[in-house]
Amino acid sequence: MNSTLDIQKVMDTLAQNLVQVMGVKASAIRLLNPNKGTLDLLASYGLSDKYISKGAVSADLSIAESMTGKVVIIRDTVTDPRAQYQKQAIEEGIASIVSIPLRLKDRIIGAVRLYTAEARDFSADELHFAQTLAEMGAVAIENARLYEALDKNYQSVAYDLHSLAKEHYSQ
Repeated sequence: MNSTLDIQKVMDTLAQNLVQVMGVKASAIRLLNPNKGTLDLLASYGLSDKYISKGAVSADLSIAESMTGKVVIIRDTVTDPRAQYQKQAIEEGIASIVSIPLRLKDRIIGAVRLYTAEARDFSADELHFAQTLAEMGAVAIENARLYEALDKNYQSVAYDLHSLAKEHYSQ
């Protein structure tokens, strides 16, 4: 995750690695959009296009406790009202969901979701490992964002200098 500053590559790598290492059906990584109050999808692995396009994921309705910094486990998507899209989860073959906050210092910037095909309990070690990967992912996202902002500023300054030099030499 730390070998690139491309946010999409970071997200895709994290989503795929979580599925493979944790032995789950699928994963999704969502970033909080504070203006809309939604969790916007950045990457997923193992989910169908139909499930991904099911509708907006509300930060207040979809496993909202995760946005307070808690790891939330929904063992049974059929009966647990914290799952915003229960019908679609059932159709997708999702039995359990784990939502892990993407924490950057003292703020939550999104969530990592793990999906299982069968109801499953996770050990404390498994949850700690997933939290560690989520924290690393949040840092990598922030590094990529900072790099993009720095690069944008650099490009702007370079353009301004080029324009000034061009103007100076044309006089």
